[in-house]
Amino acid sequence: MKMTFLGTNGWYSTDTGNTPCVLVDTEKYYIVFDAGDGIHKLDDYIKADKPIYLFLSHFHMEHIGGLHMLSKFRFKQGIHIYGQKGTRDILKCVIAHPFTCPANALPTKLTIRELSEGLHRIPFRVTCRKLLHSDPCFGYRIELDGKVITYCTDTGICNNSLLLAKNADVLIHDCAENSKERTPKWQHSIPSEAATIAKSANAKQLVLFHFSAALYKSIAERKEAEKEARLIFKNTIAAVDGMRLDV
Repeated sequence: MKMTFLGTNGWYSTDTGNTPCVLVDTEKYYIVFDAGDGIHKLDDYIKADKPIYLFLSHFHMEHIGGLHMLSKFRFKQGIHIYGQKGTRDILKCVIAHPFTCPANALPTKLTIRELSEGLHRIPFRVTCRKLLHSDPCFGYRIELDGKVITYCTDTGICNNSLLLAKNADVLIHDCAENSKERTPKWQHSIPSEAATIAKSANAKQLVLFHFSAALYKSIAERKEAEKEARLIFKNTIAAVDGMRLDV
């Protein structure tokens, strides 16, 4: 199983990276987390005809803005898009005129499904839980190929992220803020908080992700966040665009 980080910024793209998108290449499937503008790189990595599953965490623009790039793809297998209740109506509006090419005119067929909180088999095991954020946001736990991948972007510290991360092989966790500058009403995490979740959940590896473009203006600042988190959870790495992990 290979994981490629196509976009690791929060809020907007800068020289440090694009907005959120993560590709997981498994034995039988491609799994994609979020559709920030990092998604434009997807066809650089998807070469096989394996089914593609795209999981949207929520509808803030940096997580769905890349959907307007779907017209560049020529995936014969189509893309299965999953999200929380309301996903169909929102995407029906966003993937349409006057914003972009409408879904029914795309070269790649889209299938949109909505998920409730809890465990689903689609056909692999996916658990969805609401995170602590300013607007409804799903975290995901994917179980397949004998591995567990947990994706918790855009969240403050909450019990649901802990449950999703339990014994995960990789926990991808929000690190949008730092201890000097917090925005409590938006609900995000700092490095020490993400590390505490990883340690409490007995995760094997923590990947800090979704770095606010306004607060983390350089890769060096991300490395400082990594060092801070490692004081609590040693096996921590700060994500950067293009980073690849073997799981």
